[in-house]
Amino acid sequence: MKFGIAALSIIPLRAEPKEQSEMVSQVLFGESFTILQEKKNWCRIQLAHDGYEGWIDRLLCVEIPEDAFNKRISPMPISDSLLTILKDETESLNIVRGSSFYDLDTSKSAFNFLDKAYTISDFEKVVTAKNRESIVKTALSYLGTPYLWGGRTPFGIDCSGFTQIVYRINGLLIPRDASQQVMIGASRNFVNEALSGDLAFFDNEEGDVIHVGIVLENQKIIHASGKVRIDKLDHQGIFNEETQKYSHKLRVIQNIID
Repeated sequence: MKFGIAALSIIPLRAEPKEQSEMVSQVLFGESFTILQEKKNWCRIQLAHDGYEGWIDRLLCVEIPEDAFNKRISPMPISDSLLTILKDETESLNIVRGSSFYDLDTSKSAFNFLDKAYTISDFEKVVTAKNRESIVKTALSYLGTPYLWGGRTPFGIDCSGFTQIVYRINGLLIPRDASQQVMIGASRNFVNEALSGDLAFFDNEEGDVIHVGIVLENQKIIHASGKVRIDKLDHQGIFNEETQKYSHKLRVIQNIID
């Protein structure tokens, strides 16, 4: 078995081993993975933090020893800055919000990565909180981010990528897709029982969960639909005040925090 790590800011994760294939997700700096299969110029990987699978370009696949992989399975500090600049003696690297830091020395604002010692800019925005207030604060920082299928960054994000990365920044690991996220936590019986930070799920006419967002106070929801936006939430679903129509039908609200 081989193991690897993302050594660049953002790596596309594709459904098939070709550049034209859809991007199903993104691998962010510091996220580790198991290499399941190698095919010509591609590697099929499984991410350690959520078990998600896909293909990445072999040139972007940096291998690490098994012991280094095992040390990175535990939750790590996550960057909450839009961009963080990492510097070593010869170069600098820009990484995005949601990137992981291993072997972090908080006294020096530094960490070691692939035999290099990096210093971290904007160090105070490396967070490890696990509370509703922090989750909402992180979610609001993504407002206006454009929708991007498979995206997990402030420069493009999809609905479940948004909820996953917001929770991950705050020390809570949840699956990648809405249909997986809905399977965890405890259900709320009514919308007015929901608390800020809960996840609300929405389904289609066939009953398949196709959308997710984060509940806010006063029966509001923040979600990625066209862009990360705030809309009204009631027992029917999401009401878009701009169109004066319901855009998504409510399936269930899950408490995944407590």
